[in-house]
Amino acid sequence: MAYDFSPLKSKIQETEEWLARELSGVRTGRATPTLLDGVKPEAYGTRTPIRELANVSVEDARTLRIIPWDKELLKVIEKGITDADLGIGVSTDDQGLRISFPELTSERRTQLSKIAGDKTEQAKVTLRQHRTDAMKALEAAEKAGGMGKDEVTRLKGEVQKLIDAGNEKLAEVLKKKEAEIAN
Repeated sequence: MAYDFSPLKSKIQETEEWLARELSGVRTGRATPTLLDGVKPEAYGTRTPIRELANVSVEDARTLRIIPWDKELLKVIEKGITDADLGIGVSTDDQGLRISFPELTSERRTQLSKIAGDKTEQAKVTLRQHRTDAMKALEAAEKAGGMGKDEVTRLKGEVQKLIDAGNEKLAEVLKKKEAEIAN
């Protein structure tokens, strides 16, 4: 009986994509609108991402401009950004908000590298859980009589190879992000 590795492969791929999304929210030297993706101010009775409340654009390398579609939301968006504690400056004018990112200090770069490392570790824990689930499925198939012990041992080795490859990809994503933070 052949074991189907496609669910495990898709879970590994999902974990890699999750890590890439999470790390895109970690600030590097340039200001990008994705840095505000995790900020969800309380608007219209629910937590809403800023990109659904306003136009977010890049003014220069260290400044973002937020122009809300409803001017009543200026204070709400400002409070949401302030509460997110991103270490950025917020100033309001009659048109909208200007978000200025200070120059990264070596201390802040170290903090950001640590945050990136923590997110990568979360992704690795998820991969280990996927491995555990796949191993349990193989053991259950063996007990059900669908596979022999040698077959299960071989397939467990294949599962481990897939997880190792996934961990290597996660490490590459982290290394790339740390290089961005260092510059």
